[in-house]
Amino acid sequence: MYRDTESSQPALALRGLTKRYDDGTLAVENFDLEVPAGAFFGLLGPNGAGKTTVISAVCNLIRVTAGEVLVFGEPITSLQARSWIGLAEQDINLDRFLSVRETLIYHGGYFGMGREEAEQRAEQMIDAFNLRSKRDVVAPKLSGGQRRRLLLARALMHRPRLVILDEPTAGVDYELRQELWLYIRQLHAEGTTILLTTHYLEEAEELCEEIALIRDGKLLARDSADGLREHYGATNLADVYVKAMAEV
Repeated sequence: MYRDTESSQPALALRGLTKRYDDGTLAVENFDLEVPAGAFFGLLGPNGAGKTTVISAVCNLIRVTAGEVLVFGEPITSLQARSWIGLAEQDINLDRFLSVRETLIYHGGYFGMGREEAEQRAEQMIDAFNLRSKRDVVAPKLSGGQRRRLLLARALMHRPRLVILDEPTAGVDYELRQELWLYIRQLHAEGTTILLTTHYLEEAEELCEEIALIRDGKLLARDSADGLREHYGATNLADVYVKAMAEV
């Protein structure tokens, strides 16, 4: 397990990130953000704020217009940088023809795991996320909560140093949310850097050591939850959010 709290490089460095889509939409412009190694970092903003664009740039899913993205000092275009990232996406994008076990093994193979290692790691993830009884069940026959578990298990399959959680508890019940929080906290305690986007403000307040607020592709504020409350004269993060997004 990596102990990235001791890394000399930030887990993530965005420098002058700009993305203009083909239709002319400017999603982010000259966006700078640095996430320390070993951090639990929250990225909050309304729909259309640029969060998805930032995540897509970090995961090399889009071609940026300008700027650079570094993961532990490596450009995101390198295979090494890509192998250090695990992404649990908001949308359920599981292969409908693969079982739980096959989904994990194929993902491990994509990241260069040998067959035996991938099979062993898949069994570990199946147990860690309480999917043993669904091991050989295909994705369409899983419940919504089980699919969420599988998405997170898949993201962690190749032991990434930086885990990006995009709305990881969207649509799940209270019990599963608490269960996922417990596992995510454990993952962070072991040294993994986590970048979380969520619309559940209490989730960010509960989990994140530091939070960045963005709107219209620009950084509005960055601090701990306590620091943001003090800066905005607010009693909770929800009030912070409302005040920050209302600023002209």
